[in-house]
Amino acid sequence: MTTGSRPTGSRPSGRLGVGIVGAGHVGPILGAALAAAGHAIVGISAVSDRSRDRADAILPGAPILTVQEIVERSELVLLAVPDDQLEDLVAGLAATKAWQPGQLVVHTSPVHGLGVLDPARAAGGIPLAIHPALTFTGTTIDLVRLRDSYCAVTAPGPVLPIGQALVVEMGAEPIVVDDADRVRYAEAVETATTFSSAIVSQSVGILRELGVPDPGRVIAPLVRSAMDRALGVADTSVGPGTIEVASFDDDVPPL
Repeated sequence: MTTGSRPTGSRPSGRLGVGIVGAGHVGPILGAALAAAGHAIVGISAVSDRSRDRADAILPGAPILTVQEIVERSELVLLAVPDDQLEDLVAGLAATKAWQPGQLVVHTSPVHGLGVLDPARAAGGIPLAIHPALTFTGTTIDLVRLRDSYCAVTAPGPVLPIGQALVVEMGAEPIVVDDADRVRYAEAVETATTFSSAIVSQSVGILRELGVPDPGRVIAPLVRSAMDRALGVADTSVGPGTIEVASFDDDVPPL
């Protein structure tokens, strides 16, 4: 997998130096999945004690670096930050001339398409949007669940195979979402997760008022079986696939 002229050192051909911006629920997990595929973790940014602990637990030995250092040293920069922080982060790094020509710049937001990466692209970066359709816990169980999940890949035509290959290397299944369709994709993800969370919370609340102990555990089999049935009906009518939303904590890295 060739991305440009950035050095690869002694790594095998096709292996990348990966830098992760954001040590929330998503970044360390995707970093660990890429590391398991043979890529080298250059470093990860982590602000809070909780995020540092998470990074150390999931990516032991990975250096904790500033965002600027990560971008300057990485062949692939994974931007796993909250949706509302992404635009300013990319633009801020462009203002400091941190982006490198030939560098893969990947964000994990379902809401944004490729336009948010334009400042990096203007500096020679290669834009990719990869959204894992999964609700992350920020623990190693996500690595197992990732292998049964899908990732929405949005990229310029010539770069699309790279995005698909990265998803396969992480153990997931790539699905292509056109840049123009990202808004509708994000709407589908938000609808599924918000509706599910609201209904479960309401049911748990009613059972708790009735004095039922561990109401979440009581309704869990019901919710799972109902969801399986609903997905079975949906598969018959509109095709296969399940979608969950990737979630982040509030670990926003400074530039």
